[in-house]
Amino acid sequence: MKLGFGSLVVAAVLASTSQAQCPDYTTYSQKPHGTPSTGPLALPYMRPDPACRTFNSTAVEKVITDMKSLIRDPDIARLFENTFPNTLDTTVKYFNATENLAFIITGDITAQWLRDTANQFAHYHSLLALDPELAKLVKAVINNEARYVAEYPYCGAFQPPPESGLRPTHNDWADGVTVNPPVNNQTVFECKYEIDSLCGFLKLSRSYYQATKDASFINDNWKAAIRQIFRVINEQSQPTFDENFNFISYYNWTGGGGALSPQVNNHGNGEPKAYTGLVGTHHRPSDDLSVFAYLTPANAMLSVELQNLADVLDATGQLPDVSRDAKTWSSRVRDAIWKYTVVDNIFAYEVNGFGGRYVMDDANVPSLLSLPYLGFLDKKNPAYVATRKLLLSAKNPYFAAGKTFSGTGGPHVDPWHPWPMSQIAAIFGTDNDQEILKSLYTIANNTNGLGLIHESQSIYKSTEYTRPWFAWANSYFAEMILDLADRKPGLILKTNKSYKPGQ
Repeated sequence: MKLGFGSLVVAAVLASTSQAQCPDYTTYSQKPHGTPSTGPLALPYMRPDPACRTFNSTAVEKVITDMKSLIRDPDIARLFENTFPNTLDTTVKYFNATENLAFIITGDITAQWLRDTANQFAHYHSLLALDPELAKLVKAVINNEARYVAEYPYCGAFQPPPESGLRPTHNDWADGVTVNPPVNNQTVFECKYEIDSLCGFLKLSRSYYQATKDASFINDNWKAAIRQIFRVINEQSQPTFDENFNFISYYNWTGGGGALSPQVNNHGNGEPKAYTGLVGTHHRPSDDLSVFAYLTPANAMLSVELQNLADVLDATGQLPDVSRDAKTWSSRVRDAIWKYTVVDNIFAYEVNGFGGRYVMDDANVPSLLSLPYLGFLDKKNPAYVATRKLLLSAKNPYFAAGKTFSGTGGPHVDPWHPWPMSQIAAIFGTDNDQEILKSLYTIANNTNGLGLIHESQSIYKSTEYTRPWFAWANSYFAEMILDLADRKPGLILKTNKSYKPGQ
């Protein structure tokens, strides 16, 4: 049964008087609004006024209504109510279905990240078949990103499409950075190469098809982007030197020269790597520098999404040569992960193929904690169980714990600011009820009374956090709550009956 459809959001609507009068959500999100929830946390209602929301979907509203009536704890219900619609409420800066283009910001940064966008929409996948306009929005996001990837496959963050009429944003972090091949900063917001960004584009594409069975997203832009992705995979799987010690470099990124971002060593090429079958990356999902080029969780995501790509191409009868390459690379990367990154049942976060291993985790997904969420392995896999135990302890250099908050962070902020996102990943990675509840309430009790999921949280001061408006973290939290409503309904719902959106 069709539940309804979202309103068409076009540039004219976004430029309307009512939108112009709407408060900036970065400021809005730092103060409580509305009637508090009736639980002990008394969490505020943080959705913008309906006239200020950037996209409206009755299918999404139906899920919110359902979950509010089903969730036992009114504070958790309020968190879901705030987080589930946050991407649609606040980040759709441009959408034109006729042009098949949409521009989605990350929250308080006015740029479109391939990785963030895929994750911002992940919890809406089951609704795409029910809401034609929401499906059109996601299809338009895919087409816009396909144009970006086809032109700049090494870049992960982009400016608005020219059709939008939106002005590009100046990125101070990109000042003084030299990128080879060169980029146009009117199109590119930032060109740090992270293989998981391309995986995000693949994830969004296949999830759209899985939900809708609509193959029309496979257009010339998309095909060009896919071929560029395989170009990057081939280039970045090669070692630093060939057999005659000729230096191999297809891309380099050099900070310094006034840049806020740090210098990349070896003239922007990073640490040397040997051939393994893995695909190298210069930066992590956090946008921080990699220590070693072969990032295990990013390669795990790549392996999964390449197999998913092959499945979509086979189902639609398109690009059989690409499907064959995708299957080959998926197996090659998967085998290399088990061969080169696991020692004594512990996954390394990064390796270099020479025997160098960095045992740690970073909060950004893909992470080692998120390997089950990514679909790479079962949460009961012995290597994952052992690695998870290490990561959620002082043996992980980027794990930190205080009186009220704990988790994995990363050098993106500092070691004493773990990220709520790591606790969300931990929930996806266990079936233990007590572990799930401990992580869930660690998150819920640490929003500084604002009812939104922040980027990081200090272990020393409960009022100290980063990024009040971080759409990906909000979406990831809501996705986790929906997972529990299906997988562990008795933990959070009033009855032990599974709930799935759209069913």
